[in-house]
Amino acid sequence: MAPPSHCHVDTSNGVHHNGGDAVPVETETTVPPPLQGSRQLDAEEFRRQGHQVVDFIADYYARMGDYYPVHPSVTPGFLRRQLPAEAPARPEPGAFAAALRDVRDLVLPGMTHWQSPRHFAHFPASSSTVGALGEALTAGINAVPFTWAASPAATELEMVVVDWLGKALHLPEGLLFRGGGGGTLLGTSCEAILCALVAAREQKLAETGSRRIGDLVVYCSDQTHFAVRKAARIAGIHRDNFREVATHREDMFALSPTELRAAMQADVDAGLVPLFLCVTIGTTQTTAVDPVRELCAVAAPHGVWVHVDAAYAGSALVCPEFRHVTGGAEAVDSFSMNAHKWLLANNDCCALWARAPSRLTAALGTEQEYILKDAAAEGHDVVDYKDWSMTLTRRFRALKLWLVLRCYGVEGLRAHVRAHVRMAASFEGMVRADARFEVVAPRQFALVCFRLRSPEKFGGEKTANELNRRLLEEVNGTSSGPYMSSAKVGGVYMLRCAIGSTLTEERHVSDAWKVVQDRAASQLRKMEIMYSVLA
Repeated sequence: MAPPSHCHVDTSNGVHHNGGDAVPVETETTVPPPLQGSRQLDAEEFRRQGHQVVDFIADYYARMGDYYPVHPSVTPGFLRRQLPAEAPARPEPGAFAAALRDVRDLVLPGMTHWQSPRHFAHFPASSSTVGALGEALTAGINAVPFTWAASPAATELEMVVVDWLGKALHLPEGLLFRGGGGGTLLGTSCEAILCALVAAREQKLAETGSRRIGDLVVYCSDQTHFAVRKAARIAGIHRDNFREVATHREDMFALSPTELRAAMQADVDAGLVPLFLCVTIGTTQTTAVDPVRELCAVAAPHGVWVHVDAAYAGSALVCPEFRHVTGGAEAVDSFSMNAHKWLLANNDCCALWARAPSRLTAALGTEQEYILKDAAAEGHDVVDYKDWSMTLTRRFRALKLWLVLRCYGVEGLRAHVRAHVRMAASFEGMVRADARFEVVAPRQFALVCFRLRSPEKFGGEKTANELNRRLLEEVNGTSSGPYMSSAKVGGVYMLRCAIGSTLTEERHVSDAWKVVQDRAASQLRKMEIMYSVLA
């Protein structure tokens, strides 16, 4: 292993392309002077090392699908055992190139390669060259736009971009700045949900009195992401006041307005206070879609804050054919989605919109300290994004998203989403064409939930879950991929094939299905042998 170190790049050495290397790395020999003054931001040093990094990433994109297993076969502690116990005390020769070699030889082989064309396990973390370069620009500029004054252009670009994105997603005008609402860019949907919940809590306590915090109740379905439960806990909601309303397969695992109404009324009758409802468009396990309009109608008489979590499926709203899933969204209080999941804006980039931003700022705002004031902002109704979320320090995410929207355009993003939906429909068709399998939940976007049927002589439903657990293990144990995940809904264990990697093509999908079929045949043969021995 090359020792970790830092060093000046010797540009007399070119990139050495070794046929056995997944990612070539340039060699350095020059010893740098001690770090002082402006050496850490030396433009020429950055230019040389920057070229190495871009080449490294480009080679990674080009070779990843064929060179690296999607999911590593490693055990805990594998990397710690290979790295020194302490950081180097001073710069050493060839440090940067040596570190890149360690990334190539030690780090990448132990990674789950989320950008692999054979990664079907989770919802995508879509990358693009423009998104990656936008991240580089953001890192290089390294602004901290917590107030308008701290970086006026960063704040105003964010305001423009969230309206651009909201319009592209066909969101109600009332959620956009142009319609009296407004949006911001956060890291994840977990943050967005917590911010909305805290705003709802403060608004409700202003009405009922702060002593009633122990009576506040949060609602969602049993398919809702665990981030809502975690947010409720952080926000001080009593654990016993968190309601996960059961869903059913005949309702496609969507939250039932009838059952929600009953739950809310029972709480009111018990002297509790309904506070917050999280409606999901595209649940994690099966991409179930909760009926927005009907649920808002249930929540309205109780003054409940309605938040829509569309972390994954929100990206699909760029396509008009999916617009129906947000029917009734005019009545919601807030809406969030992750542009980093399916809209090519590399991690992290969650958009949160609020119908009344003043409720966010009332709950999350800070007293304006003298050091944060700026004469240019005095007398103007400026946006200080520090008051829209939990953190003061924040990233200039708008730059990346702005570049993605400019360089790919809304039509380009639609084509990107539609291509994955077509591939998912193709995979679904292959599953349905094989009588050994079944599609467990109707496909709505680019996720296919399926399972292998267990023959009656092997125990039928009694053994189906275990059979599919073993099937998934064998599929994911295939060195060349694919890599899939599982869900258990309504007592049924199923495999999840989520298509969304930027590099995925039709051939990767058909190859994945062939692996599934082959491993299924192997599992059924093993069961046949066991059955014959027992018989």
